[in-house]
Amino acid sequence: MRIKRALTVNEIRNFKPVELEFEGKWKDSIGTPELTGTWLIWGNSANGKTRFALQLAKYLSSFRRVAYNSLEEGLSKSMKEAILDTGIGKNFVLLDKEPIEQLKVRLRKRKSPDIIFIDSLQYTGLTYAEYKRLRDEFPNKLFIFISHAEGNEPRGNVARSIKYDAFVKIPVIGYAAYPQSRYGGGEKYVIWQWGYDKFNV
Repeated sequence: MRIKRALTVNEIRNFKPVELEFEGKWKDSIGTPELTGTWLIWGNSANGKTRFALQLAKYLSSFRRVAYNSLEEGLSKSMKEAILDTGIGKNFVLLDKEPIEQLKVRLRKRKSPDIIFIDSLQYTGLTYAEYKRLRDEFPNKLFIFISHAEGNEPRGNVARSIKYDAFVKIPVIGYAAYPQSRYGGGEKYVIWQWGYDKFNV
């Protein structure tokens, strides 16, 4: 087995990660993230996680190309309305229930999306080992998985394992997101003010 070369201190010092220069409420919540690794969003039904994911996708599309793989719902009336209500424009594509193996083929192409939302993790059928192979094959991509919840935690062993691997962890509760990020931030993000106010009466 070939051993990967160790890095010197000078090489570490000269390393320049590809950063996304977040501003405003997004920086307050997530900080200044890298274009690599995994984020995990989770929450119970009717708490706003899809709405939050699409708002985040819209913001990220101002930096790089974004694909939203709707494995669970696909192109439907409600997904169409959610996307149009968010006002996403350029640099965004919806993948209609694209299997992970087909997604890999897409991502190997030149000018493929840089940021990939996968909704939901439970519909991928991935094992944790398969997830790591996906992540490792595309080290210059950012994967954002959306997960069902069980109580206040991601549902299932794979989701819980990915939670510990994720650079940004985002539970969604009552139309608010509560990011835990390696990049700073940490402020609550209100997804929908009316829903948040009603939930917290």
